[in-house]
Amino acid sequence: MELRSELLKSIWYAFTALDVEKSGKVSKSQLKVLSHNLCTVLSIPHDPVALEEHFRDDDDGPVSSQGYMPYLNKYILDKVKEGSFVKENFDELCWTLTAKKNYRPNGKTSIPLKDAFRFWCLFNFLSEDKYPLVMVPDEVEYLLKKVCMAMNVELNYVELEDYFSQEPLQQSGIVVWKFLELVNSGKLTRGIDKDALSMAIEEVYREIVEDVLKQGYLWKKGQLRRNWTERWFTLRPSTLAYYVSEDRKERKGSIPLDRNCCVEVLPDKDGKRCMFCVKTLAKTYEMSASDTKQRQEWTTAIQTVIRLEAEGKKSLHKDLKLKRREQREQRERRKAAKEEEMLRLHALQEEKEKKLQELELLKEAQRQAEVLLQQDEQRRRAQHEEMQRALEVQLRDAEQARASMQAEMVLKEAEAERQKKRIQELEEMQQGLEEALRLEIKARQDEEAFRYAQARLLAEEEEKLKQLMFMKEEQEEYILKTQREKQELRQEMETKSRALEEAQLHLEEVRVNRQRVDQDVMAAQRKLRQASTNVKHWNVQMNRLMHPIGPGDKKSSPGLGGFSSFRVPSQKDPGLKLRQKSEEREREESKENVESARRLSQASDMDTQP
Repeated sequence: MELRSELLKSIWYAFTALDVEKSGKVSKSQLKVLSHNLCTVLSIPHDPVALEEHFRDDDDGPVSSQGYMPYLNKYILDKVKEGSFVKENFDELCWTLTAKKNYRPNGKTSIPLKDAFRFWCLFNFLSEDKYPLVMVPDEVEYLLKKVCMAMNVELNYVELEDYFSQEPLQQSGIVVWKFLELVNSGKLTRGIDKDALSMAIEEVYREIVEDVLKQGYLWKKGQLRRNWTERWFTLRPSTLAYYVSEDRKERKGSIPLDRNCCVEVLPDKDGKRCMFCVKTLAKTYEMSASDTKQRQEWTTAIQTVIRLEAEGKKSLHKDLKLKRREQREQRERRKAAKEEEMLRLHALQEEKEKKLQELELLKEAQRQAEVLLQQDEQRRRAQHEEMQRALEVQLRDAEQARASMQAEMVLKEAEAERQKKRIQELEEMQQGLEEALRLEIKARQDEEAFRYAQARLLAEEEEKLKQLMFMKEEQEEYILKTQREKQELRQEMETKSRALEEAQLHLEEVRVNRQRVDQDVMAAQRKLRQASTNVKHWNVQMNRLMHPIGPGDKKSSPGLGGFSSFRVPSQKDPGLKLRQKSEEREREESKENVESARRLSQASDMDTQP
């Protein structure tokens, strides 16, 4: 799948180069020539019948990339086998087609065409897997930094940052022709020799595109003649090949590397220094480097290849590319999360400002109410003063008319008393109004203090609410974790309980077997006792038969004259010997039965022990 995606990148450039009108379509005749050339460089048998059938001239219209892809996948890419062709020749074919149309070198600062081709291959390797192919600024910096490291110079980061800052549209990535234009501008290669730059580009090309992790001269000890020979070694994933010289025309052999291999540092011997060895399952290869630094670099590179083989990875730089892409995606996710957090904070700030504005409106309404209250109070005071002035006028009029109104003094005094009472009531009313105004002012002040305290309490309540939500989330995480642990413990207890039940069942079986064996032992013992009783009886009978009868022990009676020829069997009687042997065998068998029963009883006791 990786090989297919790499081949498609180069084919995409060749297809777009044939698209002269930039309409996304290419004429059928050009696609036939392109397909034939692709089959040639990919070492695939060319099928002109399938080609003509797929591109039959039903109409005169050109073919789009979507129309070309089915034939490309079925008759070309599906038949490609990795290692059966030279990928560099394939890339050169696609480069030749696209460079004629798109590559424009600009004078003295331009790099040679071969270096531009290698930069093009490196660009394809490091570009993103989406079309049109672009390389993000991080990968551009990585590639240029690798080239500068190969020349032992520092990358001009200022010029690179100025280039990307001047064209903001290229922050998401640049195309290969812009990249070559940047390299040919001379801003990043100012003061660098062209030969050194070409050598650095070739070294980076071999390392990244051709997967050459390390190359150089080493002394190798022979396997048969055991002599030391200087060879040019090339380290790639899964193999360490060595050649006669650095032109790599005559290959002398290769060392397969897998997870079972290892590399070790050796002490100096045989007049060689800085030695190390590579151990495989079949052989051990001894080598010598020029200095300690080279030995360290070689051992580290070989260990990296072994680690890649153990992890099932085919290419170091493909793995590094995927890791860099994952890091960029993580940075993008963190950046998006940070922007989302900033938007949320901005929304909270706007909400806070809105609430502050509402509070200001409330304060303004309160101030307006206070102004209205003051105006009302001033109006009441003006009315009271006007009433006082009216009363004073009336009193002056009364005093002036006193002389002429003596006759009406009684009535006027009563009227005066009534007016006086009215004045007292108005004064009391004024005092009550002043007291009410003072209380209202105090109430307003208390209300403002309460509002301030309420705002502070609201802020504290919001902070505590945030803490409570955080504690709630932690509690939920802890509850989930506890539930998972409880589930694991429950499963473990069920497993142990099942094991305990199985052990109890096994114990019951062992006990039943033991009882059965005990019964067998008792039966064997009974048989043994019966056998011993029979043996004793037969021994008594044999002793009685074998006892010699002396003269005068028993007189023969006349009625038994027919048995005068009877004699006692002698010790040499063969029948007696057979009986004795059979008895001995029976006794040995009974002993063996008792011994086997005893061993069975011991085994059952050992099984029943916990």
